[in-house]
Amino acid sequence: MPGYELFGAEERKEVNDVLETGIMMRYGFDGPRKGIWKAKELEQAICDKLNVSHTQLASSGTAALTTAMAALGLGAGDEIIMPTFTFVASFESVFSVGATPVLVDVDDTLTLDPKAVEAAITPRTKAVMPVHMCGAMADLDALQAICKKHNLFLLEDACQSFGASYKGKALGTIGDAGTFSFDFVKTITCAEGGAIVTNNKDIYTKCDGYTDHGHDHLGVDRGADLHPFIGYNYRISELHAAVGLAQVRKLDTFLEIQRKTKKIFKDALAAVPGVTFRRLPDEAGDSATFLSFFLPETAQAAKAAAAMKAAGLAAFHYYDNNWHYIRQWQHFKEGAVLTPFAAGLKQAMEVYKTKEFPASDAIIGRNISTPINLGWSDAEIQERAAKLVQAVKSAL
Repeated sequence: MPGYELFGAEERKEVNDVLETGIMMRYGFDGPRKGIWKAKELEQAICDKLNVSHTQLASSGTAALTTAMAALGLGAGDEIIMPTFTFVASFESVFSVGATPVLVDVDDTLTLDPKAVEAAITPRTKAVMPVHMCGAMADLDALQAICKKHNLFLLEDACQSFGASYKGKALGTIGDAGTFSFDFVKTITCAEGGAIVTNNKDIYTKCDGYTDHGHDHLGVDRGADLHPFIGYNYRISELHAAVGLAQVRKLDTFLEIQRKTKKIFKDALAAVPGVTFRRLPDEAGDSATFLSFFLPETAQAAKAAAAMKAAGLAAFHYYDNNWHYIRQWQHFKEGAVLTPFAAGLKQAMEVYKTKEFPASDAIIGRNISTPINLGWSDAEIQERAAKLVQAVKSAL
């Protein structure tokens, strides 16, 4: 799954280009950098790869989400609908702009249930944020229709799904804006980094300024820039961008390996009675970073996950995971923040102290996701597939 598994001479070459100039900041120092602009080059490479008009790099996927929300004008009093199954960064970003996260159930896509989204809309709803978890997509046709009906923004959190697509369009490029993470364990890595993509020039311009203290980047040098609005320091460095530039050129190879390996695992597991698989709205667009499957009961899934780990296989039973599923997000439920929420947000969050999500529990409790690595040999893949089948059978 992670690009760091196939890290080599290509990444070192791009990083050395930067080290040889000594200019590690992405802006300014035009002369000394000798024409080396890795961040600009990576932004264009992402535009070309995803067929999107604009890309703005950021220091992380979390910074990218926060920036996108700010560029969309989301803030105090606004509600953003998001899923119960995601990474904590999704709701952290909502809090960072002062907006209110409204969590709703997921379905067997492991992403937003469109019916739950529709039921959660209020006059304060301003955006729907599907999270394309574990390498694959939400039902974007249904979610786009809901957003169009209610005049809402569609903001794609595609941080786990770079390279995946939906009906021929790259995830992240379908809504008003989309975001990616390039941290150390993502499909491609910058070590740390992220990006916002959009086809809307105004949104892009705001993202460009917001990630760099509000600079408009229109001056002859940084000292001549104006500041049309307040921003923050969410810049990526040239060193991080250099790593990502080499990685994005390898993306097609990564996807080919993942899809081939996942098919072997899935075909092996499909022969086990009682096993079903995550529903993919567009199977051809799956990036195949994970194989996600279901067992009939939560207890069986927990037992199978334990057996997989004992056999040396990675197994995510997210039901009790405190990074990705709401059941263990105690800091979220209790509003455990260092700087107090505004009164309205504090009141809105009270519901989560007692709110339960039985529909999501029924999905996530039965789910196991196992990552697909890039570096396995053919023999290791076959060995792991056999161990996977044996571990799952032992739980049924």
